[in-house]
Amino acid sequence: CAARRNRRNSFGSSQRSHHESPCPGRAQCVAGALAKLALKQLAPQMDIYAFCSQIGTIYANNPADIKAARAISDSNAVRCPDSEAANKMESLIKEVHKEQDSIGGVVSCIIENCPVGLGEPLFDKLHARLGYTMLNINAAKGFEYGDGFDSATQRGSYHNDSFATDENGNVSTTTNHSGGIQGGISNGQTISFRVAFKPTPTIGIAQQTVDKNLNAITLEAKGRHDPCVVPRAVPVVENCAAFVILDSLLMNKIWQ
Repeated sequence: CAARRNRRNSFGSSQRSHHESPCPGRAQCVAGALAKLALKQLAPQMDIYAFCSQIGTIYANNPADIKAARAISDSNAVRCPDSEAANKMESLIKEVHKEQDSIGGVVSCIIENCPVGLGEPLFDKLHARLGYTMLNINAAKGFEYGDGFDSATQRGSYHNDSFATDENGNVSTTTNHSGGIQGGISNGQTISFRVAFKPTPTIGIAQQTVDKNLNAITLEAKGRHDPCVVPRAVPVVENCAAFVILDSLLMNKIWQ
């Protein structure tokens, strides 16, 4: 509804005022939307879901069920599946906006029921392709999948995902520290990754810089600028993931 769109606009939605330049993420969302249509035919069981998992130092709990989580995230301005965390995030963004400052955050994405065998073991690793695509999104500053940087503090005995068979003889891992990708190839487990976004650089607080003549000047930005780009980035991350997975799936079919 219009009221909800206007509410989201204050937190960095896809809406823009008439004087703003077009958002590059729109093209990525269009490509991703088309990719999702194709994936419904090629991999109907697969589900891709991105959400706001962190704003500043406020963290959301990881969703246990995508369908329920999507309903919650679609109902709030920051696209977060944790209602309590969402309220705190909205309050923080409003506070930052009043101070004419900005704040960064993290978009998480999970891909359930991804086909096994997507990606290559060397130059086209699936996580490398996802990382390459995500880091091409405006304001993206970091990418990690699985346990990510936490792996640096872990031991191999903990981080290694042990393999086992179920009652039907299907092989799977008992844990998922690898984030659904091993050796650059999807293993059938849930793929999980996170993308960090920097604070909006254009802020109303005075900042020191230099002009074209190298004279020291003070810069104070005017006009409407998003205090946080993370809510705007959620659909971009989700749709970028969709066209990476579709491309990998089509490449995989070439070798079959």
